[in-house]
Amino acid sequence: MKFLIKTFIVILLLIAGYFAFVYFVTYSEGVRAGELVKFSKKGVLFKTWEGEISQGVSEAQIFKFSVEDGETQVIEGLNKYQGRLVKLSYFERYKTLFWLGDTHYFVTKVELNTPENP
Repeated sequence: MKFLIKTFIVILLLIAGYFAFVYFVTYSEGVRAGELVKFSKKGVLFKTWEGEISQGVSEAQIFKFSVEDGETQVIEGLNKYQGRLVKLSYFERYKTLFWLGDTHYFVTKVELNTPENP
């Protein structure tokens, strides 16, 4: 019986460690700029904020991203700047967590990309 309890605790700690690693450890960080072509809240059970910016002429240069619910300033900014040139600060996670978003890229800051603010 003690063996089963210890095994169960070890399994729980491994699962918690995995999710903590996926959530807190970032793979990369950066900035991308382009025209905001899509931003919407989607999903059936878990609603997530998803968007796209076009970084060039062809559809091959589309950057898809997600925004966490707690990032209210980012959500408001993206809703306001629809169809305009924006600069996005983001981080990339190793894996996606379906309740946070569809992509590995999570935007943390949005700025209007103007000649004064390149």
